Amino acid sequence: MNARFDPSGPLRGTVKVPADKSISHRAALIGAMASEPVRIRNYLDAADTRSTLAAVQQLGASVEGRGEGLVIRGCGLRGALAPRNPIDVGNAGTLMRILPGWLSFQPGLSFTLDGDDSIRRRPIDRIAEPLQRMGARIEAREGRYPPFTIHGAALQGIDYELPVASAQVKSCVLLAGLVTGRTAVTEPVPSRDHTERMLAGAGAAVERAGDQTAGYRTSVGNADQLELDVVEVPGDISSAAFLIAAGVLVPDSRLVLERVGVNWTRTGFLRILDRMGAVVLTDAEPPGSFAAAEPVADIDVRNAPIEATTVGAEEVPLAIDELPLVGLLGCFAEGETLVRGAGELRVKESDRIATVVDGLRGLGAEIEALPDGFVVKGTGRLRGGRFDAHGDHRLALLGAVAGMASENGVEVVGMEAAEVSYPRFTDDVAQLVS
Repeated sequence: MNARFDPSGPLRGTVKVPADKSISHRAALIGAMASEPVRIRNYLDAADTRSTLAAVQQLGASVEGRGEGLVIRGCGLRGALAPRNPIDVGNAGTLMRILPGWLSFQPGLSFTLDGDDSIRRRPIDRIAEPLQRMGARIEAREGRYPPFTIHGAALQGIDYELPVASAQVKSCVLLAGLVTGRTAVTEPVPSRDHTERMLAGAGAAVERAGDQTAGYRTSVGNADQLELDVVEVPGDISSAAFLIAAGVLVPDSRLVLERVGVNWTRTGFLRILDRMGAVVLTDAEPPGSFAAAEPVADIDVRNAPIEATTVGAEEVPLAIDELPLVGLLGCFAEGETLVRGAGELRVKESDRIATVVDGLRGLGAEIEALPDGFVVKGTGRLRGGRFDAHGDHRLALLGAVAGMASENGVEVVGMEAAEVSYPRFTDDVAQLVS
C-alpha cells in the first residue's frame, strides 16, 4: 500500500501516541513466566505485539481481553510447554531475541522459532553465544539465522561482557539467569532497561553498578517465582519521536504528546534534539535513575530552527530506533550532522544505514553512508519524491515525516509497514493538521 504525504500546515493540538512496544513485549513475556495472573493496561495492539501474545499462548499461558483489560495467566518460570509447531515471531525482533532466555532453562524441551523474510535475515548468534555458554544448545540455519531451535537445559550462571550494548541480548541473558544463582551482564554503555525494571518489580534480585571506565553491570539472582500485579504501559517514545520530529520541522507547529514514557534509557533522542536547539519540553527522568515503575510525562513540542550535531557510539543504544530521524533532521540543520558507532542499524528490520541514506538521497538530501553511520550536509530543504519503506515500520514513518517537511511531498511505498508499531499514525497526523 502506497500513501502520499504532502507538505503540511502547522501541527497543532494534543495526541496520545501508541503504547510502548518494548514494554508491551516484556510485560507479556514476564507475565507468561509469572505464577499469578498479571493485568496489563494499555498493551499495544499492533502486529509485533500480537505475535508475542500468540507466542506465550503456544507456550501454555492464557490471554484474556485486550487493551485496557488484558490479563495473562502464566505458566510459571519452569512450566513452559513445548508447542507442536514452530513459534512464529512474525516481524518481531525483540520477541525473537528475548524469548529464548526463558526457553533455554526448560530441560528436556525444544522450541523452534521462525518469522517472516525480514526476521530470517536477522542474526541470532549474539544471543546463542551466551546461552550456549550457560548450557543451552541452539541449532540455527547457517549457524546464525532463523529458523532456529533452542534445546532447554539446566543452566549455570555466567559473567557476560557484551562487545556492543544491546538491550535485547542483555534481556535474554538476564531472563536465563533467573535460575542460575547469579548471572551478570556488562555493557560498554547503558542500553534500555525495561527488562530489569520489570524483573525488579516482579520480585527478582536485580543489582546495577558501573561507570564508563568499568562498564555498566546488571546482575540477577535466582528466583523461585515472579509475581507482577498490574503493569501500566506508557506511550511509546519511539513512536512519539516521529511526531516530535514533524513538530520541530513543520513551521508554526505546537503540539503536546500525552503520557509518554520518559525512562532515561529511552530519551537519548530528546537529548540530541536539545543539543540541536529544538524546543522540546518534558519532565524527563534524570540519567542514572532506576525504579520499577516506568516514568511518564507529557512532551511539549514547538517548531524551531536547528543546528547540526555529532552523535557518538556512547549515545547510540539510548536512541537506536530514532537515529533515522536524526538523518532527516540533519537535512534541515545548519551544518554537517554526523552519526557514528551505529553499526547495529545494519541488522534491524532493514539495513537502516543503507535504506535511510538511499531513501533520503532520493528525496534530495546530501547524505553519505559510513560503515557505522552516516553524514548529512544540511541544506534546509528536501525536494520530495518516492520513498521505499522496504517493509520496515520505522522507514515508513520516516518517509511520512519527510513528506510533511518537504517541498513537493513524498509517496511512501509500503506504508502498511507502519502497522507494526503505529497503526493510527495517518489518523493522528490528520487530527493535528485539521
